[in-house]
Amino acid sequence: MKMRIPESCAECLYERQKNKTNNAEYLAEIKRLLDNRKETDTSPYMVYLFNKVHLKYFGESADYSAIKKQYNDLVLSMEDRLRHKINSAEDPLAKAMIMSRIGNYIDFGAMNSIDSDEFLGLFSNTEMRKDDVRTYEAFLRECRNAKTFLLICDNCGEIVLDKLMLEQLKKRFPQLTVTAMVRGGDVLNDATAEDARYVGLDAVAEIVSNGTAIAGTICEMLPDNAKKVLDDSDVILAKGQGNYESMSGQGRHIFYEFLCKCELFTKRFNVPKLTGMFIEEN
Repeated sequence: MKMRIPESCAECLYERQKNKTNNAEYLAEIKRLLDNRKETDTSPYMVYLFNKVHLKYFGESADYSAIKKQYNDLVLSMEDRLRHKINSAEDPLAKAMIMSRIGNYIDFGAMNSIDSDEFLGLFSNTEMRKDDVRTYEAFLRECRNAKTFLLICDNCGEIVLDKLMLEQLKKRFPQLTVTAMVRGGDVLNDATAEDARYVGLDAVAEIVSNGTAIAGTICEMLPDNAKKVLDDSDVILAKGQGNYESMSGQGRHIFYEFLCKCELFTKRFNVPKLTGMFIEEN
């Protein structure tokens, strides 16, 4: 089996920790974790382990609550304008899905810096590419025959655009029972149940927690109720690199949407940075 964290990715993970502190004992533990990683380990899981070591040496990790509110509020301030643009589109669901993917830019884990102007600039192109259209047609076929739909969320700010997308999904497929899975605790700027309620995501989906403060979705770590939702969902759409890293290659039929924000992803998919991906894994 190919290692899920290649050496280049391990080096990047280590450098990010090194940029936070020069504490030799802490960095030695981080290096030990990386050197002893298993083939099946993923970046979100390693960061979860790093955070436990961080707690031991320094106490709680950085508080992202102000940043989460800032970006939720920023996108909420755009909500009515974007909803109008979506409703005016030839295919409102397609338009909403591309906007939802643009929201994946707001990622304080994968991005070295977040530029609000760069984020807003991404909305200048909300058209699907040919490869998006092929996946979208498969997605529509699956939704047409489905009863249950699961959205696995990623970041704050992004979840406002996810809400707009789920509004259109429910209009198109009113038979769907929709659930949104969020993080079970604070990790970076990822969305929790509290964040989901703040932006009104609970108005369009039942909210379920993945039970863990981890920037991904590791099936073996899910509480029973979340595992049941995952297993029982007819269609699953997972947002973001962390969910892709932790869920792909597991034999599940999942659709993924994310922006390629780091070298691991731009090389894997052979695309420029910030290219949006919409892919189906059977």
